[in-house]
Amino acid sequence: MNPLKSVGAKLSLALAVVVAGALGAVYLAVVPSIEHNLTHAKLRDLERVAPALRKAYVDDPLGVYDPDFVGIAAERANARAAVVDLFSESPPALQVMRDSRQGAPSTDIENDQLAIQAALTLERRQGIVSRGDERYAEVAEPLDSSGRVLLLSASLHDALGNVHLVQRRLLFAALFALALALALGYGGSWMFARRVRRLERAADRIATGHFDEPVDDRSPDELGQLARAFDRMRLRLAQLDRARSEFIANASHELRTPLFSLGGFLELMGDEDLDEATRGEFLDTMREQVDRLTKLATDLLDLSRLDVGRLRVEHDPFDLVEVAHVLCNEFRGLAQTGGRRVELEGEDDDVLAVGDDERALQIGRALVENALRHTPPGTIVRLRAGRAHGSAFLEVADDGPGVPPEHAEQIFERFYRIDGALASGSGLGLAIARELAQLMGGRVELESVPGRNAFRLVLPAAVDAFSRENVPAQVG
Repeated sequence: MNPLKSVGAKLSLALAVVVAGALGAVYLAVVPSIEHNLTHAKLRDLERVAPALRKAYVDDPLGVYDPDFVGIAAERANARAAVVDLFSESPPALQVMRDSRQGAPSTDIENDQLAIQAALTLERRQGIVSRGDERYAEVAEPLDSSGRVLLLSASLHDALGNVHLVQRRLLFAALFALALALALGYGGSWMFARRVRRLERAADRIATGHFDEPVDDRSPDELGQLARAFDRMRLRLAQLDRARSEFIANASHELRTPLFSLGGFLELMGDEDLDEATRGEFLDTMREQVDRLTKLATDLLDLSRLDVGRLRVEHDPFDLVEVAHVLCNEFRGLAQTGGRRVELEGEDDDVLAVGDDERALQIGRALVENALRHTPPGTIVRLRAGRAHGSAFLEVADDGPGVPPEHAEQIFERFYRIDGALASGSGLGLAIARELAQLMGGRVELESVPGRNAFRLVLPAAVDAFSRENVPAQVG
């Protein structure tokens, strides 16, 4: 990768641009301000001295002929002092009468525009003028009405020299700051880009199905939060990958077992010496295996529809008491065959819930089948419909050994069994029951203590305005 196109180079250049912009703004704000303040401070000093010198002239007009007058004026103003006289108005021309700069010609101020304007207007003039390569702060103070003017001229060489020193130091500081910004910016952005590259490698590992290496970044900043989100995604994908593998293995086992059984019985059915009683027994067993395959296929189809969101449920009022009656009548014979009992408890009043009556009946079948399958002979399975906390519920309870607390959540997972082996039947009933309940806006709860095990389907209760006439006449 081209280093100039890296994140580090871009960030360091961006930082350098920001620093350069900030230093440029400081330069534009500071240097002109310093220059302005220094030059105008010099002008103010000259303006403050000029009236006192004019007063001295008014008190002694002949004093201007005294060489000490301009000397005193130059000393008090800390500047060059000269007395000039306007001897020609067209064109304007000045004559230098006295100059504090001894031993040097005064021709440089003979055409001083500030002095000429002061002589013509008899008003004080001040400003910054340039003579040669130097600049001067000047104040021209009229002394009388004849056009005589006291010119105070202070060189700005020292003041501007200080400004130039500030400029040079700012330039050196800017170059140093830019170099430091580039170094620190590139170093910091390199570390930042290194963390980004670690995330990129982690994303590549996750994309290829390698979920064993954690995404580790303990920084509290946004990138650290992103890394922790990546790690949560990795764990979730690892769980989903394990669940997928287990699902395929378990589903294959569930399909293979009845198919092998059917294959074995078909071979036995071909035996000519097989008596009719044994043949009938084999046919009954084969029908059971076909029913098992049919139920497994139905459960797998329901799960696939739930996974892709294509399973639709109704949200209409129906009576959970009717569902409990149907379940009790449907499983009474099967329970007696296994030495168990199914009983209906509770009142005969309507318990109206909002949902899909067929799906509620499917959930109830899964709960009753689970109770009959995992309890010892002599167990009583009790069905009850009721209301609690603004919801309607259908409870399937038994007096079996119960579910250990550490397995309370896992039993709703697909193909899960407490002892680690595959459950008899499809092993999908409780998983489908929970997802169907959630699809109807409800839930399946488990309350388990030694000697009592209760699964409860909880659904939104219908409003009191509904009555039995509003409920479908028959469920199932």
